Amino acid sequence: MSAVTEEQPHTAKLSLMTLSALVVGSMVGAGVFSLPRRFAAETGVAGALIAWTIAGTGMLMLAFAFQFLAVRRPDLDAGVYAYAKAGFGEYLGFFSAFGYWASACVGNVTYWVLIMSTIGTIWPALGDGDTVLAAVLSSIGLWGFFLLIRRGVKEAAAINRIVTVAKVVPILVFVVLALFYLDTGVFADNWGGADYAGSLFDQVRGTMLATVFVFLGVEGASVYSRHAKRRKDVGRATVLGFLSVFAVFASVTIVSYGIMPMREIAELRQPSMAGVLEHAVGTWGTAFVSVGLIVSVLGAYLAWTLMAAEVLYVAAQDHDMPRFLRRATADDVPVPALVMTTVLVQVVLVVTLLSDDAFNFALDMTSALTLIPFLLAAAFALKISLTPDPLAQGRTTGRDLVVAVLATVYTAFLLYAAGLRFVLLSFIVYAPATILFVMARREQGRRPFSPRELLICAVSVAGAVMGVIALAAGWISL
Repeated sequence: MSAVTEEQPHTAKLSLMTLSALVVGSMVGAGVFSLPRRFAAETGVAGALIAWTIAGTGMLMLAFAFQFLAVRRPDLDAGVYAYAKAGFGEYLGFFSAFGYWASACVGNVTYWVLIMSTIGTIWPALGDGDTVLAAVLSSIGLWGFFLLIRRGVKEAAAINRIVTVAKVVPILVFVVLALFYLDTGVFADNWGGADYAGSLFDQVRGTMLATVFVFLGVEGASVYSRHAKRRKDVGRATVLGFLSVFAVFASVTIVSYGIMPMREIAELRQPSMAGVLEHAVGTWGTAFVSVGLIVSVLGAYLAWTLMAAEVLYVAAQDHDMPRFLRRATADDVPVPALVMTTVLVQVVLVVTLLSDDAFNFALDMTSALTLIPFLLAAAFALKISLTPDPLAQGRTTGRDLVVAVLATVYTAFLLYAAGLRFVLLSFIVYAPATILFVMARREQGRRPFSPRELLICAVSVAGAVMGVIALAAGWISL
């Protein structure tokens, strides 16, 4: 086993196709298999079409913003974190790095919960993936992946490329079969959401966190930019990966409305895609989707673990995280960051045992934690579109400005759609992380905070205190 050092390791170089596979691999995971139930519980076909139009347009603008930033600021690695730091200072850059990392860890928990819920259809002791036995088996799995990734980044990325191809096929087959068995009468009955509480706007808003979750990973190539063979491949992989999966996600949702009444879809156990296909073709449909889900989720887990560790490692290299996180092996594996990532997944896995709905809580929490890093990245694109940046390459066009504005407005809307509950829960996660920031500052012999940073810290701590009080009083729940 290679020794862990603080020396700069040999950086593995990845091609356009491998970078694109990292994007697709991280986007196509647990979320797509849960879409039918998530959407059917909130709205009908009309609302779903509006939601996907908003989400697709907004995320495409965000993908274009990442592409724009990759070209204008090629000096910045680990995109989401680096963009926030370059645009708004070290402390907000730190928050972006930590929030993105934490969201990846919480998102990885949804993968294990969904796998155990899938197996739970034939092994009831696993329940909906939220029993003690399920947590124990999940823990064995996540530490097994730790050992796999510990062997080398390039090897893990190559495995992800193979798994990406293998997991997309069952999803495409589901869409084709659902179209074949689609009942136009059922589809028409599911068109409106008149029997749902709230306006059409409220129904669409209720789906927004689900769309954020399934699109997480669109920034994957930017996060892994230091490994690209050619810098321009980062932007290309981002847009190519997004366009490759957007149509699939929307199709999975819409065709499901033509198989069974939306109220019945809303009551399916997760993965709801399996229940929809079983209704159409029989019991073999559940087995088919279940196998595809396990392959898909394991591939996504691999991609997200790679990205999570990468963010901590690069932040430590930039002296924004404690120095122990900048250590890596000669095989380019940031082991301390990988250990910290696996430990947080383990902790959250235990916490889900206290939740009434482990999967949906982890899904929504993942989305909420990602919103601030996404908003800061979009805002940075807007900033360098409006003001001169001496480090930027090339010129900003009118198209770039429009993209930056739309991406910023969309991510700000998502924070509103998330609601106060998840904003407060996010603060509970963000505020304690400041300890790592202070550690890094002390290692450099610097003051812990500037006056502006102290104000930001005070706001985050106040939000965390409010969140804890709200949890204790029962105003919000897990």
